[in-house]
Amino acid sequence: MRTNRLWLLTAAVCTLLTGCKTTRNLVQPVPEKSIVVLYDNDVHCAIDGYAYLAGLRDAVADTAWTCVVSSGDYLQGGTAGAISKGQYIIDVMKHVGYDAVTLGNHEFDYKVPRMFELLNQLNTPVTCANVLDAKTGKQVFQPYVMKTVGNKKIAFVGAVTPTTMQTESYSFYDDNGDLIYDLAPKQTYALVQQAVNDARSQGADYVIVIAHLGEDLNELNVYSHGLVKNTTGIDVVLDGHTHSAVSSTRVRNKEGKAVLVTQTGTQFTHFGKMVIMPNGNITTGLIKRADWTKANARVQAATDSVKNLMKATTERFVCHSDVDLRILNDEQKQQVRMAETNAGDIVADAFRIMTGADLAMTNGGGIRTQLKKGDLSYGDVVSMLPYDNNLCLVEVTGEKILEVLTANTSLLPIEDGQFPQVSGIKFTAVVADHSVKDVQILNKETNQYEPIDPQKTYLLSTTDYCISGGGFRNTLKEAKVVKDAVMMYSDALVEYVVKELKSHIGEEYAEPQGRITIIK
Repeated sequence: MRTNRLWLLTAAVCTLLTGCKTTRNLVQPVPEKSIVVLYDNDVHCAIDGYAYLAGLRDAVADTAWTCVVSSGDYLQGGTAGAISKGQYIIDVMKHVGYDAVTLGNHEFDYKVPRMFELLNQLNTPVTCANVLDAKTGKQVFQPYVMKTVGNKKIAFVGAVTPTTMQTESYSFYDDNGDLIYDLAPKQTYALVQQAVNDARSQGADYVIVIAHLGEDLNELNVYSHGLVKNTTGIDVVLDGHTHSAVSSTRVRNKEGKAVLVTQTGTQFTHFGKMVIMPNGNITTGLIKRADWTKANARVQAATDSVKNLMKATTERFVCHSDVDLRILNDEQKQQVRMAETNAGDIVADAFRIMTGADLAMTNGGGIRTQLKKGDLSYGDVVSMLPYDNNLCLVEVTGEKILEVLTANTSLLPIEDGQFPQVSGIKFTAVVADHSVKDVQILNKETNQYEPIDPQKTYLLSTTDYCISGGGFRNTLKEAKVVKDAVMMYSDALVEYVVKELKSHIGEEYAEPQGRITIIK
């Protein structure tokens, strides 16, 4: 009997190994299903959305192969990032299960060593083809990530806007002023093309670029539409950086083939959904976050844990506001980056008044969220001003002020993060010839505006980012610093509304106060 059992077992094993019917039943072919790539960009610390993104993936996975990717700007831009230097963001993101992420310019905000420290905890492949070691010329990150999804190979190629070297310039140099990392603006398209070619040679069926480039032309001439026009072999660009909600745009590549370009907006207003159907057709579209109600329990638990840790810091009452403090216009465009806003007015007033300066200027891109009227907490203020920026006092001539204003209104009417929000100064920007005129400075003695004197020296309050960090296109880099690190820029606003406004923002800030006039 024992011998018979052994014989039967041996026969069964042999049957499995000989490729007979039993083997065919065990090794099932991969079923033909659609491939769905869910994507985000410019989340900027809006951590409540991650559980719903993961919940969407869970639902889609019932009927399709799925991937989740990010096109950058997740570590900074809100309270959760600001008070933890990005740690709280990683604590939530690592539970989502991303298949690949690339870098946005704001991943560099805490400097590169901190970025590496955080990304190492994410347990997700990071791809970025155009980050180079300045000394060796070698790529710092993988130029692409290859994933087998169903029975297809998908290559995700990453790229970040080279303008990061201007806006976050402090992250790219050592203490001696020597360049450490290079984003290779003149090579970006070629580096992406090389990654695409390599991925195709390794058998990629589809190549998807997860880009943080933006669709708007910039001074370095590197943007997502330009990338498509100067390359071949890319199927889709999942873009970021310009905060646009673009369901699908077709751009012709170097060979005339239509390539889809899409972007989800910012702060999880939408989730992106790209579908590769079994017949090879590709579509992209957006799902409104407000229309999706299913959350992933594990990611939600991580989010709730982070929010509990934040409470003690963020819930402290600061003031009551009778008005909405706005950075967007009625078309949901970033007005703070192309015109005066009431949020810009109150922030700049805080800078000027709390430091005793003659005037204050700050870049519009440093004001990140708008606040609804009602009771405002410390967390609300930090969400508006989330960066590790300190106020400084510098001496500048009237001539230098004119230079700063001219350089940083030069892209009008295009949204520009360097557009100045001001206090103690009025001016007119002329779009036609990119000039400024009718510049007036507030006289603190008389409380009247007077024409600027190009030869006079004025005391300016602004952030250290605008002096030495790449802000204002480095036009203040050589300015004489009178007082460094006066206070955090968010704390200046807190002190202003508590001490000067007695914790009440009234109707005087209901509308922009007429400091900036823009004419065509």
